[in-house]
Amino acid sequence: MLFTAEHDEVRRSLQKLIATEINPHVDAWEAEGRFPAHDLFGKLGAAGYLGLNKPVEYGGMGLDYSYALLMAEEVGGIHCGSVPMAIGVQTDMATPALARFGSDHVKREFLAPAVAGEQVACIGVSEPGAGSDVASIKTTARSDGEDYVITGGKMWITNGAQADWICLLANTGEGPAHRNKSLICVPMKEKGVTVARTLDKLGMRASDTAQIFFDEVRVPKRNRIGEEGKGFTYQMMQFQEERLWGAAACLKPAEWIIDQTIEYTRGRQAFGRSILDNQVVHFRLAELKTEVELLRSLIYRAAEQMMAGEDMTTLASMAKLKAGRIGREISDACMQYWGGMGYMNETPVTRYYRDARLTSIAGGADEVMLSIIAKAMGTLPGMSNRQ
Repeated sequence: MLFTAEHDEVRRSLQKLIATEINPHVDAWEAEGRFPAHDLFGKLGAAGYLGLNKPVEYGGMGLDYSYALLMAEEVGGIHCGSVPMAIGVQTDMATPALARFGSDHVKREFLAPAVAGEQVACIGVSEPGAGSDVASIKTTARSDGEDYVITGGKMWITNGAQADWICLLANTGEGPAHRNKSLICVPMKEKGVTVARTLDKLGMRASDTAQIFFDEVRVPKRNRIGEEGKGFTYQMMQFQEERLWGAAACLKPAEWIIDQTIEYTRGRQAFGRSILDNQVVHFRLAELKTEVELLRSLIYRAAEQMMAGEDMTTLASMAKLKAGRIGREISDACMQYWGGMGYMNETPVTRYYRDARLTSIAGGADEVMLSIIAKAMGTLPGMSNRQ
């Protein structure tokens, strides 16, 4: 991945915004259990960061995907996982299909205010009985004249308690599970939409993650993204950007916690010398830093495939799988070197330990990534790598 002077300028400006407008408030937001999404997204939108690769007709910058990838990596410099995840939902999870397949009406109604930071978006796919198994969702949107009438519920919805609209995957027909679904933009203020509760999570504490119910919610069919029945396909495509974003956002937190661990172990004494002076410690940290750099190379290669118009599904799945596993490995190893202080909530390694664990679950669990990779290899039963 070759970054230009223009990329560097975007990077420096974003780093400055994070240093002044976000990181000073992270601890307070984590303690409160939510961050002010409308206020922060307004600042990000005004600076152009919520639409770097979105169409200029709808307020975006019209840049190529390398800029979106740069942003995904840089928001990892935020000192918690909650806020980067919420930003990623807005830019790379709830809006890619809308930007690519939506009508002019639905883009002006939902994409433009999301890019401007005037509205907060969320993505509604997961349900209590259908997380990684997207085909099994039960939420329905039955046809009634020019409207859909939506009934069902969604679970683990990031930004759900503050969102203005939800990109909702629902069953709009009775056909095969992979061809009976549609993506629909649903305003959260519509009658029948209920945010039942915000969820108490292990990590990502500043993220308002919600359970949402839909009781006979009526929305116009013009709010549908693209063709009816193509929602599953659109969502599978949208997942690729989500997974690559998720992997890229893991790079800087991993590097930061390694650096924080070096600093702490250099000053922590045991048996007459610093913890860092033990070869097993500094060699292990060197191994972990190498793993992060290897992950970065994989992510950049996947992004280059995408920009070349090639299918990046396998590489994005590999990157997402590796990011989750590296996060677990780094957080566990580094916490050990912090000793008793590593078990205290006041230390950064503890927050990283809690936040990083989600990467192996959200957006498709590790096992789903392995299935995708195995399918591409032709190792699933009844398949060859030529199929």
